Amino acid sequence: MEIIHVSAECYPVAKAGGLGDVVGALPKYQSQLGHFAKVVMPMYRTRFLLDNEWDVVHKGRTNLGDWWFDYTVIKEKTNKLGFDLYLVDVFGLLDREKIYGYPDDTERFTAFQICVVDWISAWGHQPDVIHVHDHHSALIPFMIKHCYKYQLLNQIPTVLTIHNAQYQGWMSWDKSYYLPPWDPWKWGALDWNNSINPLASGIRCAWKVSTVSWSYLEELKHSANGLEALFEYEKGKCSGILNGIDQSIWDPSTDHYIRERYNWNTEAEGRRKNKSVLCERFGLDPQKPLMVFIGRLVGEKGADLLPMAISDSFYYIGRKMCFLILGSGFPEIEGQLNALKRLSQHDYNVFIGYDETLSHQMYAGADFILMPSRVEPCGLNQMYAMRYGTIPVVRRTGGLKDTVVDIGVPEGYGILFNWASVGDVSHAIWRAMALYNDKKRLHAIREKMMGLDFSWESSVMQYLELYQIVK
Repeated sequence: MEIIHVSAECYPVAKAGGLGDVVGALPKYQSQLGHFAKVVMPMYRTRFLLDNEWDVVHKGRTNLGDWWFDYTVIKEKTNKLGFDLYLVDVFGLLDREKIYGYPDDTERFTAFQICVVDWISAWGHQPDVIHVHDHHSALIPFMIKHCYKYQLLNQIPTVLTIHNAQYQGWMSWDKSYYLPPWDPWKWGALDWNNSINPLASGIRCAWKVSTVSWSYLEELKHSANGLEALFEYEKGKCSGILNGIDQSIWDPSTDHYIRERYNWNTEAEGRRKNKSVLCERFGLDPQKPLMVFIGRLVGEKGADLLPMAISDSFYYIGRKMCFLILGSGFPEIEGQLNALKRLSQHDYNVFIGYDETLSHQMYAGADFILMPSRVEPCGLNQMYAMRYGTIPVVRRTGGLKDTVVDIGVPEGYGILFNWASVGDVSHAIWRAMALYNDKKRLHAIREKMMGLDFSWESSVMQYLELYQIVK
């Protein structure tokens, strides 16, 4: 099959979260099975763009409402990612360094989607499946079905994968003219609560919809930022497919980002050396257990709970554990986490920002990773951590509860808690401390986790089965 993935992110080209990791891995594994997987994304001005060679494969002209513009599609020459990578450039809209966060993001991603459909319509053939990811590309199923200009494409099956339903790409109706002329009788396929909702439109118009874990699909029927009724109504075409991780990248025996490489035979010594590197850099005591948080400092990730949970742990448990935070987000949370540094007794530090090398080193050197997420559609951090022998301490939600089994049962290998509250987080930290002191059990759990299979192979087959259904 020829499969076209359309996304705002793709690792290592441009990544802001798990979406980038998934779109950077899924097409590669599909290609390895003999399919022709391609990724189309905006041409941000990133280091990847500058460091690689490109061919211009298409030049076109289209419009965003009254504004007519030229666009260019380029292709990476060497297939270095394991699939064909295409970038779409629109001067003045997509030629930015950052992926998101601009006041004209609505115009940027709407124009991007129009260019993608316009380009595909100019092909001499049609792909077997167009697979769109999140709201940044979720208007494509509508355009293919209901825009007059693209009626020749309306038999191409479309699949929408929802990585995070909290973000839906809302647009006011006065921007409806941005879209190529469409059948006005179909306005209901765009509307949700009196605004244009690209994610809702994608759910309605795509042939199939998937979410990135089984539990997240069920949760969306009750908590979907206003789309609960729609998920219940469309449940017949929805399925949950758990993300995998790229085990060729996330492998402690080959990872070039970490100081000391190791496998399950050399886990104890390898992790000790990596922990020492972290503790030396951040002024932490390597004799104490080390718990880390890696991610966006936002309420969705439960990051607002961290300052009080860490303070409470120091007060009630004592200064028996070290904490290290890596992330950026809400300034208020960043400020509270920075303020804790002056109270550190060689047991706390924070790095505001993102550093890929540091994140790998933390997975390899930490004893525990904390994920108190309020919303976690799948979660990749816990799978990365377990691959490196770092024990997940996670809230029982979404993909976290699909991938982590609590140590309270014989086959368990992680610590789960029920509520995104300071009390539950603090109790989970206490449980982690108790586990750390049981060295024999700790080592057995680490060995078990490192042997778990979170690879893409099973998930890829489920996606291919989904494509066969829509065909």
